Amino acid sequence: MSCLGGHVVNSRCFLQRSPHIDSTGNGRRPHVPMEKAAFEGWLESVSTTFLALSDQQRNQSLDHLISLSGAAQLRHLSNRLEALLKRDFLRLLPLELAFYLLRWLDPQTLLTCCLVCKQWNKVINACTEVWQSVCEDLGWRIDESIQDATHWKGVYLKAKLRMKQLREEDAFETSSLIGHSARVYALYYRDGLLCTGSDDLSAKLWDVRTGQCVYGIQTHTCATVKFDEQKLVTGSFDNTIACWEWSTGAKIQQFRGHTGAVFSIDYNDELDTLVSGSADFTVKVWSLSSGTCVNTLTGHTEWVTKVHLQKSQVESMMHSPGDYILLSVDKYEIKVWPIGREINCKCLKTLSVSEDRSVCLQPRLQFDGRYIVCCSDLGIYQWDFASFDVISAEGLPISKTTHMKRFISACIETTSDYNAKDHSDELHMLKIANVNGKHSILSLDEMHLF
Repeated sequence: MSCLGGHVVNSRCFLQRSPHIDSTGNGRRPHVPMEKAAFEGWLESVSTTFLALSDQQRNQSLDHLISLSGAAQLRHLSNRLEALLKRDFLRLLPLELAFYLLRWLDPQTLLTCCLVCKQWNKVINACTEVWQSVCEDLGWRIDESIQDATHWKGVYLKAKLRMKQLREEDAFETSSLIGHSARVYALYYRDGLLCTGSDDLSAKLWDVRTGQCVYGIQTHTCATVKFDEQKLVTGSFDNTIACWEWSTGAKIQQFRGHTGAVFSIDYNDELDTLVSGSADFTVKVWSLSSGTCVNTLTGHTEWVTKVHLQKSQVESMMHSPGDYILLSVDKYEIKVWPIGREINCKCLKTLSVSEDRSVCLQPRLQFDGRYIVCCSDLGIYQWDFASFDVISAEGLPISKTTHMKRFISACIETTSDYNAKDHSDELHMLKIANVNGKHSILSLDEMHLF
């Protein structure tokens, strides 16, 4: 006998009054159960007594009842507890509310939730907005016409796999092109062909699919190269630019006028125009056919490491669609110039990422006539060419090597015209990487793209 919550409880009397359990706890009583009215009265009395107990006493009472229960009672208890304690909110909530809650989860948690059960996997794989959102967070451009959630989930998983492979340096299949006898500094890729310029005073054209050398030309030391089907144009550390004919290897034009090494060139046959950027802080505009300098653009205060000639696709106060535009890059600024024959041509706009010149730009520039994209020490910057406003600044607080690898993966998606440079004094071979069927340039230490 014991006293619980002010009530005197006789455990033997309590058990003897149970309609299901005998005094020894060995099973059901052999006689007929209580009448309904008597059972209800007994149940009400026990309930009143149970509610008067403390939490610890209630737990002890339940433990005792469980120990006296048979298989039927335990099965009944399990079913009731599962319904009370294991509430599947994704199954019970309306889909709209379930989708709203899922948007608050990070991608890894979403993938873990897909493994809980088939119902959860079905609900999560049906939420298009969730997977579009995680793809957008990775910088993916979302096509709203595609409303298939499994498509966007697949896009996310492929992107994560590619990023993992990049981190582990396992993203590319490589092959070697061997032929130069000195440092390979200048590279240019176009339509499955790769041109290389070396300190061994030669330039070579390779078929990256077969690894075969198509042409080899004796040149000067090449700091930059660009080619088409008929000709090769090279900029040199000897301050000159030369145009060579592939079929004969002959020099068909030479451009003299810079007083520093020529780091970058671009040309347009339709305009009969060649542009060059140099260590003498100037940009020069040349007649491609005659080799004469028609304009010298000044204003840079550092080496001009990249020039890019492109037709504008948008209109602004400074230019119209169809106008040819020249971009030039130095260590801190991007300058926008009109292409014309006027002497003392004025810069249309100067772009920078820091007023105090604390952030350096890299000579890795993309321009499609609508957007300017350039990378810096801190990340990738994108400008709207119509307004010249910065519309994206992807800062990456990591090493330059990792940053450049990410920039490369972005550029491969947008363009196939790019250059790569290797700065190793001892590297005499180049690596060609195949990324989803597209060839890119991979050096032995890291990949550089601009």
